[in-house]
Amino acid sequence: MDKPYLRKQSIVSGFTVWIVDGNYIRTNLDEEFSNFGQHYRFNFIPKNEFWIDHEASKRKETEFYIDHLLEENRLLKQGKKYNYALLKADQLEKMERQKSPIYQEFKNKILKGIKIKIIKKYSQKVDIWIVDGELVRDRFFLDFTEGGHHYRYRFIPPNEVWIDDDISPRERKYVILHELTERNLMAERLHKTKNWKNRPTPYKVYGWAHQKASEMEHYCRLHPNKIDQKLTEVLEKNN
Repeated sequence: MDKPYLRKQSIVSGFTVWIVDGNYIRTNLDEEFSNFGQHYRFNFIPKNEFWIDHEASKRKETEFYIDHLLEENRLLKQGKKYNYALLKADQLEKMERQKSPIYQEFKNKILKGIKIKIIKKYSQKVDIWIVDGELVRDRFFLDFTEGGHHYRYRFIPPNEVWIDDDISPRERKYVILHELTERNLMAERLHKTKNWKNRPTPYKVYGWAHQKASEMEHYCRLHPNKIDQKLTEVLEKNN
């Protein structure tokens, strides 16, 4: 068998999946070849083949790479730009990885270390947690600040609101009010459309909900005597 082919992995949807010598490819064909590739990214790969570096295949991630390549190839065949196809394929691969037992075990361990204490007074239909903000930034999202919820950050479990432990106790009420207001608005907007094809994405809804929540938070910061009343109202609307 000629280089860079090492062995045939499988045939998927008409594509022959080959395990290849990535080092040979990077040295002799294209130094940009990484864990895997297909024709529309590397024209030296035949159109009906997917190549996966034998080093990458040893990490038992081959199925994720194949799913990625199938999605990427489908979009590029439609004439989509490579960056768009890559983004969509990355999103699909990420979703598939998050279903894996390894990811779920890792996530559960991390969540136990991140949660510091629950604020029982405001935890009714939704649990309000003080979390280790530094760990959240280290493990999940670098720009996590003040607080968040599931509709904004998918790593937060449903029916939870996280409050950064960097927030001082005297400010927590305002951040809790902001996050609950934002969460309720996003939930209402996202779920009121029964036809999922016409449902807006969380990203599109977030900007509007965040602005409304910021206005509510700012009002209560200027009128601190109103904060308890507004918190009671928003807690009643939790869903």
